[in-house]
Amino acid sequence: MTYNTRDWQPPLAGTEADHLLGSLNRLRMTFRWKADDLDSDGLNHRISSSELTIGGLLKHLARVEDEASTVRLDGSPIGELWEGKVSDDDPEFTTAADDEPDELYRLYDGAVARAQARFNAAITAGGLDQDSALSAGDGRYASVRRLLFDVLEEYGRHVGHADLLRESIDGRVGEDPPGDWSSVSPRN
Repeated sequence: MTYNTRDWQPPLAGTEADHLLGSLNRLRMTFRWKADDLDSDGLNHRISSSELTIGGLLKHLARVEDEASTVRLDGSPIGELWEGKVSDDDPEFTTAADDEPDELYRLYDGAVARAQARFNAAITAGGLDQDSALSAGDGRYASVRRLLFDVLEEYGRHVGHADLLRESIDGRVGEDPPGDWSSVSPRN
């Protein structure tokens, strides 16, 4: 998946689903711009007050995308990429330090592409109001809309983290990628 500024903004006018997916994609792109073109040192860089790294965020958000669009969306397994590879005792935030940069970028980009396809298919088939597989345990289920808002909230939190981390690495700041930006990693 290549990110570029053609994908930047949600529509000025559209359906609720268009706006929700467009806003999520804007945060995905902002995060990807903040994470782009870093080597192992950059991906593992920490600020003194936190254990977070951009590499850890790439891996975490990849897992969020895959989990939200499988286990939570329709109850399907998260997939071989994750099964048995990350546990609560050894979360993706810390295991990312063992991964090569190109592997982290491919993991994230693949998870975003899979999640986009799965959510688009679900919305086309049943809309935002349909039940997902995420249950409150009392017979009530979260809607697809709720799942997307949860993912949007997760990105809102972590884009801010990535912003601070990236500024401390090389001074990259800003809310929007430059108009001519296109992702360069992973390098093939």
